Formats: sequence, C-alpha cells, structure tokens
Amino acid sequence: MQQSRPLTDWLPTTRREMEMRGWDCADVILFSGDAYVDHPSFGVAVIGRLLEAEGLRVCIVPQPDWHGDWRDFRKLGRPRLFFGISPGCMDSMVNKYTAARRLRSEDAYSPDGRHDLRPEYPSVVYTRILKKLYPDVPVVLGGIEASLRRLMHYDYWKERFRPSILIDSFADAITYGMGEQATLEIVRRLLTALDESHPTLYYDEQGEAYITTDTFQETIIDTDTVPQITYLAEDVTIDKERDIVLHSYLDALREPELHAENFRHIEEESNNLHAHRLLQKTEGAWVVVTPPYPPMTQAQLDHSFDLPYTRLPHPKYNGKRIPAYEMIRHSVTLHRGCFGGCAFCTISAHQGKFVSSRSKESILREVDAVTRMPDFRGYISDLGGPSANMYSMRGRNPKACDACLRPSCIHPGICPNLNVDHRPLLDIYRAVDAHPKVKKSFVGSGIRYDLILHPQKDPQLEKASREYAEELILHHVSGRLKVAPEHTSDTVLNLMRKPSFALFHQFKQLFDSLCHRHQLRQQIVPYFISSHPGCTDIDMAQLAIETKQMDFRLEQVQDFTPTPLTLSTTCWATGIHPYTMQPVYVAQTPRQKEQQRMFFFWYKPEERKRIIQRLKQLNRPDLLNKLTNK
Repeated sequence: MQQSRPLTDWLPTTRREMEMRGWDCADVILFSGDAYVDHPSFGVAVIGRLLEAEGLRVCIVPQPDWHGDWRDFRKLGRPRLFFGISPGCMDSMVNKYTAARRLRSEDAYSPDGRHDLRPEYPSVVYTRILKKLYPDVPVVLGGIEASLRRLMHYDYWKERFRPSILIDSFADAITYGMGEQATLEIVRRLLTALDESHPTLYYDEQGEAYITTDTFQETIIDTDTVPQITYLAEDVTIDKERDIVLHSYLDALREPELHAENFRHIEEESNNLHAHRLLQKTEGAWVVVTPPYPPMTQAQLDHSFDLPYTRLPHPKYNGKRIPAYEMIRHSVTLHRGCFGGCAFCTISAHQGKFVSSRSKESILREVDAVTRMPDFRGYISDLGGPSANMYSMRGRNPKACDACLRPSCIHPGICPNLNVDHRPLLDIYRAVDAHPKVKKSFVGSGIRYDLILHPQKDPQLEKASREYAEELILHHVSGRLKVAPEHTSDTVLNLMRKPSFALFHQFKQLFDSLCHRHQLRQQIVPYFISSHPGCTDIDMAQLAIETKQMDFRLEQVQDFTPTPLTLSTTCWATGIHPYTMQPVYVAQTPRQKEQQRMFFFWYKPEERKRIIQRLKQLNRPDLLNKLTNK
C-alpha cells in the first residue's frame, strides 16, 4: 500500500530519518521483533508515541538483522537513556511454531509473512548483541515474551524449565504486563539523574550526558521503588510483611510440585491490588518482581490511544503485506484486561484481570480517524477487546475487589460483586453506527456468552443483556460469530476455568432463533482445544459426538500449546494443579496429542480409520456407534 504522508510522521527508523528531525542522538532506541506499524495495536508504537509525548527523542529499529556485523544495532548509535526491546505482539515461539512444533505458514507481523526476519527469543538475541556492542548502556525488556518469562517458567520448545529471562539475556530490567506506567516512571527517574549530573553518567566529546548501567542500577534498581518491574539483585533484605519468597529455581527444578506452589503466588499477586514483592533465588542471584501498578484509569488509557498514530505501516513497507495489520487496520480496541482468568490464556496473564475501559469520546475519536483513512469503505472490522463484551464492567464495591485474590471474576461462578451491565457497550455500538461514514460495525473479537446469559436481579440489567444479544446478533455479525466454548466436558471446562457447555447450547439456541426470525444467514463458529490438561481421549470422543449432533464440522480448533506462566502450562509441565496440589492427567507426547486432535475431524475419511481403531482400543463401542453410526 502506497503512503502519501511525509516520512517524519513516523518515528525515525534510520540515521537519515533522525537527521530529517535535526537529531544528533536519540534518548531511547526501541528494537522491535515486529514490522513497524504505527498503530495502537502494536506495542512498540504505543511505547514510542508515549515517550515522544513526554518530549523524548525516540527511534524504532524494526526487525534488525542479527547476523553478520550487526550494523542495524550500530546505525543509530548510543541512546541517552536506554535501549528498549519489544520482541513482538505475540510470543516469538508461538508466532513461529504450531503446537506440534512445526513451522507456521507465515509470520503475521512481518512484511509478506516472511519467517526469516525475527530470531527465536528476540529478547535474548537482541539484548546479548547490544550488551556486546554497548556494555554500559541499560537494556529494558518489555512485551509478552519477557513478561511471561520474568520468573522461572516452563519452555515448551526447549522441553525444560528455564530461569527468568533476565538470566539468559543479561538485560537490566523487565517492565512486565502492560508497561506504559512503569516505562514512564523509569524515564522520569533517569531524566532526573541527568538533570542532577549523577556521578556515574557518561559524557561524549560534546559534553552530552548519557545514562550508564551504573546510573540505572543506582537510580532504578537500588531504590527498589519502581512498581511493575523485574530485576536481578545480588542480595535482598527480606521483609516478611512485604515479600513472598518463592521456592528457589534449583529447588523447583528438582521438585516440580514446588514450581506449582510458586505459580499460585505468582498468579494471585499479579492480580492483587495490594500485591507483595516476589523474590526467587536463581543461580546465585535474586529475581525481584515489584508489585504491579493499579489498573490504568480511563484518562491514562485514553491518553495512550489518543496519541498521534498514523495508523499505517512505515513507508519502508510500501507494496508489502503485513498480515496482522490487514486484520486490524479498521478495528478499534475498547478496553484492556480480562476477568475471565482462563487457565490457558496469556491475555489475562499479561494484561491482568481488571478491565480498563476507554471513554466514549476517545473511542469515537479513533472511529473518526479510521473513517478518514483512504482505503476505508464504511466498515469497522471490530469493536473489540480481549473479551469483546467486558467493556466498562467492574466490581460494584471496590473494597471487595481490594481484598479479592480470585484469578477469575466469573469462575466457578460470576462474582455477585461484578456489575454485568451491557448498557455502556450498547451505547458505544449505537454511537459508532450513527457516524455518517460508518455503514456497519462488526464485533470480530470473541464474546463471553456466559455474561450475556447471566440471570440478573435488576430488571434493567436483565433487559440490557437481552438487548445486547439482539444488537450483537442482528447488527454486528459479519456472517460468522466467534465464540469459544473450548470443550464439551464440564470436568475439562472446570480445569480451563470456562463455563459449562450447557450455556453454549443455550446461547446457540438464542442465536439460531434470532437469525431464523430475522431471516439472517449467519453462523456461529465455536473454538475448541484438544489435549488440555485433564482431557482424555474419551473426553475428545464425546466432544466429537456432541458437536456432530449439533451439526458442526469443526474448523476453528487447536491443540493445546503450553505457553510460559499460565495455569494450564503449569499443570501440563508438573502434572499437578497448583490450587489443589492434586495430580492432573496430561497428554504430553506428540502421539498422545495427535490422538486427541484427530477426534475434531471425525468427518474426514483419512481420520475415520484411526478413530475407529482408538475407540476399539478403549473398549468403547457405545462411543464408536454414536460417532460412526455403526
């Protein structure tokens, strides 16, 4: 796609682009594993624009070549404050490999889907190069890859437990979770150190002052007061009121059940409004995780989304396709966070369970910006979020949330303190559709049908839920509505922290009834997962039977992929549930995983023979008859 805007509308990516702005040096240089798309759905663009709004000179080096002479790491020189590493919007290994460890068909965040533009574990590869070239310049890691590897974790691709990514990368700190507030605090403290001529500063030939790793250590690490960061310390003073000391890396490596015990603390403290500091002894040092910031306020979130994004890929990609951008170019994110707490999901693990919602005004400003894009044809592709219909939902009594350690607000049942009110979201939908240039807006993100179907004591809220269901199904479905029941077995669903499959039946009946009444040719598209901890081959056979009886031929399916620092991965790697410390069955080997996955495709002749053979081995002729009509 050709761009007509001046090059200076993007943050600089080259020395020439710096010179066009009259810069001799940058304050912060960000290295990104993704292509540079100046859009609020791309983390490196958000951090770059946020720092720019603070008056900093910020550059972005997208997908640097990590081979050869490392010229991409040298070309912009040394930053005054630090290097930042944003490895990508997706975990690099999930982005690269399937659950069967096969190479994916394309890299969605690279031009033309190319696979060769990002290394495995960019956080480690980029940082090690920078530390060799500039050993005294601080490096700060951010993004989901480092966030979910901030402490000991299981690496599915290496097939072993690994220590904090700080150990492998030699980075100075991690801003974990959604890192805007922690990054701003780090920057403000480093600028103060520059203003006060801190004795550990470096000065160039022109007398320009630069932050060093010693300055960073004394200003950020030694003070131990910046929230939501992770760092290494040679020694710590343990405060029993303030700290939770996790089992050491070596002890947990020897006894995996200790890792399961650790996980519960990690998850609870990630979503605790009054969290403790976490400490883990690791290879002769302490990994220190400071408590997170409170959820972003509406004003803070609006500010992040209202920054002057071009909403376009950098002109260097003219004529090239960036698959992930093609999907979100005309979409608008309404909120962050997800209180579902799904056991396998990295969204809630990274963004947290508390929902922060944008104001209606901020959303409409972005919608208006989308309508002014040259290729806009009147359709907003998604008014969404991590779970599309959690917008503006929160606890009625904040004091109850202050004391709550539940990882999910809706499992095993919807919390009575949760205000399940769909009226603010209905207002957003109708305001967006009232825009003169919007023909139709769709909801492409997944929705939580358990929130829609939840019985309300307040008749106004009950009415709003019904109205929301009708508004969604009649006006915001682009032919297919995505929902994620994930399984049919209530036992497996309970381990997943998902509602009973009976609710999916109820929602499908509602969907079909409305579509029939209004003569709409629409489909509901359910997502399912195989080989999740607790799931057996018999569970999968029963899933196949039940979905067959509902006339589904499943398309949107996946084999469970263990990703770092989730409940499901902890169960998968240890065979123990961290909250009960009881054993959990796990399909771990490639053969076991494939035997479960094949049940999704009972309708394919090439799978039929294998399924028949497996059910005979399990001595389940009853299931065989139901599935094959024999």
